[in-house]
Amino acid sequence: MISLTDTQKIGMGLTGFGVFFLFFGMLLFFDKALLAIGNVLFVAGLAFVIGLERTFRFFFQKHKVKATAFFLGGVLVVLVGWPLVGMVLEIYGFFLLFRGFFPVVIGFIRRIPVLGSILNLPGISSLVDKAGESNNMV
Repeated sequence: MISLTDTQKIGMGLTGFGVFFLFFGMLLFFDKALLAIGNVLFVAGLAFVIGLERTFRFFFQKHKVKATAFFLGGVLVVLVGWPLVGMVLEIYGFFLLFRGFFPVVIGFIRRIPVLGSILNLPGISSLVDKAGESNNMV
């Protein structure tokens, strides 16, 4: 079992609430207040989970400058008051930032009983495998 420090537990809670507010804000037709709260909580939670220095190093690597600009620019645009445009920018930046983790996540999901059998269906399996290959090539 993984042991977490109290700071990491707080970060997990903040990140969870951030994801909840982002999801709920999108369900309520891109409510800018909920999306802004979700963005702030998500980024703060990430900083609490992995630490300030590692968060800064993750976002500001040379090869991730474009992704960071889109993600944090999207957060800023949501905070300014254009939630739809901001969320599009954020989602694009999120996929650019975390695309290296997607093959690991897909491999983990394939081990879950119901979801794994869905991902291993012939049409979906080839699609997921192609997506994983394209992420590793870039």
